[in-house]
Amino acid sequence: MRVEIEKSTARGRVYAPPSKSMAHRLLIAAAMCDGESEIVGISSCEDVLATIDCLRTLGAKIEYEGDSVRILGIDFLSARASESLACRESGSTLRFFIPLLWLSGNEARLVGSEKLLSRPQSVYEEIAKEKSLLLEKTSNGITLRGPLASGEYRVRGDVSSQFITGLLFALSLLQDDSRIVITTALESRSYIDLTISAMAEFGVKVIWENDSTLYVEGAQKYKAGRVSVEGDYSGSAFADAFNYIGGKVDVLGLKTDSLQGDRVYKTLFPLLDGGCPEINIEDCPDLAPILFTLAAMKNGATFIGTRRLKIKESDRAEVMREELSKFGADISVMDNMVRIFPATLHTPREILFGHNDHRIVMSLAAISSVYGGVIDGCEAVKKSYPDFFSDIKKLGIKFRTYEA
Repeated sequence: MRVEIEKSTARGRVYAPPSKSMAHRLLIAAAMCDGESEIVGISSCEDVLATIDCLRTLGAKIEYEGDSVRILGIDFLSARASESLACRESGSTLRFFIPLLWLSGNEARLVGSEKLLSRPQSVYEEIAKEKSLLLEKTSNGITLRGPLASGEYRVRGDVSSQFITGLLFALSLLQDDSRIVITTALESRSYIDLTISAMAEFGVKVIWENDSTLYVEGAQKYKAGRVSVEGDYSGSAFADAFNYIGGKVDVLGLKTDSLQGDRVYKTLFPLLDGGCPEINIEDCPDLAPILFTLAAMKNGATFIGTRRLKIKESDRAEVMREELSKFGADISVMDNMVRIFPATLHTPREILFGHNDHRIVMSLAAISSVYGGVIDGCEAVKKSYPDFFSDIKKLGIKFRTYEA
């Protein structure tokens, strides 16, 4: 899908999209309950639908009506997949389900897009080798077999917090106590805290014994209930960004005491107004595309902690350099740093590309509202924020949509 955006100003109100990070976690926790649970505020984004599909493949009965999902839980310790579990392009789904599929002795297979399957699984590969678990990775999928046992798991914390979340879910179902010892500096701790919060919603406790050790008591039971998904700070950052490029937008429905790490955009965006700051995005890599965009439109900035951007839906640092340069931006990409220099921007003379990355598309839409632009591959927003273009249309952003 191609979108041609005219120069226009965003004004009005918009509700935050539901947090897909919390939706993944609440769906999995609800599927662990003995009984039926209801989750209100579920988005129809592709990533969340992938998690729902995988739970159904394992036998969970799920009714999806409007933004409400009813789930009748299953016994993961004996669950048998009826077919391969299709993760689409959802990294969270893939990494959360690997330890869950290790719980039983039944063989299971995860499949997904080529880009998804190319993402590193080194943390789980090391665990599989140490604990004699099957993890066979090919370009077509990942084959798994357990059973997983309680005990101590030593994992790196500087690759992705998703590995730790997956282990927390799986270990919480085992009879005996377990510990996860994080052996390196921990990045994106906020996502682990979101997992602990989601588990607590259904009556299961995880304790930080210290800054590097998580304790999971054995023999806990998930209790069915009714919960709501909070608004998403990651998605809302793109709507709120209009306030820094001439618009006036109220973003409603965000939880002020949220544990979401990307709430930090509220403090980072103003920094870009006042000079050329240095900003560490190690703990909020999903904000990188919109931060780069605002920096290019303002006075520039230096971003450190950018190494993990290579293993997202696209190589986000290189992709943003490529696309923003079409507006005249001057950007230097290094191994763990991105430097954006002050530059005079202009209307792009080339087609912009979304690179199959939802956050790239939404960032390019923001800058195009000031300079104009044609973006190819806009269907990528379905991954996290399917209503993005309808929302910005309500705000007064003018655009035409047509097939490329």
